Amino acid sequence: MGDRVGDMEDYCMVEAAMEVVGGKWKLAILRHLFDGTCRFGELNRAMPAITPRMLTRQLRELEADGLVRRVVYPEVPPKVEYSLTYLGESLRPIALRLEEWGHWYRERRGLGGEPVTPRS
Repeated sequence: MGDRVGDMEDYCMVEAAMEVVGGKWKLAILRHLFDGTCRFGELNRAMPAITPRMLTRQLRELEADGLVRRVVYPEVPPKVEYSLTYLGESLRPIALRLEEWGHWYRERRGLGGEPVTPRS
């Protein structure tokens, strides 16, 4: 994915960011890793709606994009830990702000606030 981002024009930087962190699960995974290193099973239990196959895929993409570090320990059974890299950690303020917005949005929608309508 990093190659495609490097080839994008400067006016596409939101698209470039979405290429890296877009998708249903990536920011949620990063959010769990803000709390510290996790094993695969811990992440899987923390997000019961994601399948193990999709979690593996999303973790591999985050690793390929340099946001997550994967460490495999030579044990039986294998022990694998995931943590944030410097690049992954740099998303903390953005992800936490999105989380705040999500709470705000849900409260507004749940309290009979103005319905969200598309622009004409």
